[in-house]
Amino acid sequence: MNINLFDYFLPEELIAQKPSDKRDHSRLLVVNRENKTFEDKHFYDIVDYLHEGDVLVRNNSKVIPARLLGIKEKTGAHCELLLLKQLEGDTWECLTRPAKSLKVGARVDFGDGKLIAECLEEREEGLRVFKFIYDGIFLEVLDQLGKMPLPPYIAKQLCSNDRYQTVYAKFEGSAAAPTAGFHFTEELFEKLKAQGVEVVDVTLHIGLGTFRPVKVEDTKDHVMHSEVYEMSEESADKLNKAKADGKRIIAIGTTSVRTLEANYSKYGCFKPTRESTNIFIEPGYQYKTIDALITNFHLPKSTLIMLVSAFMGREFTLEIYKHAVEDKYRFFSFGDAMFIYGRNKD
Repeated sequence: MNINLFDYFLPEELIAQKPSDKRDHSRLLVVNRENKTFEDKHFYDIVDYLHEGDVLVRNNSKVIPARLLGIKEKTGAHCELLLLKQLEGDTWECLTRPAKSLKVGARVDFGDGKLIAECLEEREEGLRVFKFIYDGIFLEVLDQLGKMPLPPYIAKQLCSNDRYQTVYAKFEGSAAAPTAGFHFTEELFEKLKAQGVEVVDVTLHIGLGTFRPVKVEDTKDHVMHSEVYEMSEESADKLNKAKADGKRIIAIGTTSVRTLEANYSKYGCFKPTRESTNIFIEPGYQYKTIDALITNFHLPKSTLIMLVSAFMGREFTLEIYKHAVEDKYRFFSFGDAMFIYGRNKD
């Protein structure tokens, strides 16, 4: 499909620059994809749409301060690394800037010798493989020297890094947050559990595959960058039982969707595993696992709006986005949310 089919007009002032004061006080657009209707609510109203027996799936990956600003040894040139994926030990795949000056053998200092990165391999599209040299524990060094990798449309750093994490973030490894989860609080989860909603955790460490822009005209030519996900035995058992019992499986965010669909598509059931996926979901894809989706509003022509379009139809998705723009919903990572449910007639 031509990527222009997933374009829409968005005034710049609707791009949320900071999170809402209270997580669950963001707005919520409740969408029935079967009846093609929608309602304007607040996120705390989600309790009215989730019921006993529902299974809520969340991505518990934790964002690391993956943005490193350093000085190239010998030349003193400034450069930037974004840690995307741990390959083995202290070796990471990174997105670099400026990439042209970072050749094999180049070394970058990020803090008076406290952290050094040596380039081991050059890859396409600004990607490089680096080995990190340091004393102590890597994540502790990173906490001291790294910055939170906020999206480029966010103008200022946050006062607190906690607001670029979900309240259930647990396993470190992401270069971006699973932002649909920002709206949940511990109190909201407790209320849902009291209603009989079951919460299941999966892990997908978000890297380039999720936020990489589509640079081709035809979506069939787009190749997703792989990301590591993990499905525990406990989570697989709960999800298999939910599917066998006909319970609704509701994904929090597109990364949870990709984890569920990648796992089930490969094995024909939910199977415990830790592996990589580059699954790309666009209209024409037949969903196998989820019955409802909680998600934010995504960038025009992105793989994320394509995933949502595959779930509720491209034309209806654009209609919903048009309403959201007209009603001044807040967009992207710190923006408002949608809850999409109902059978799909498309």
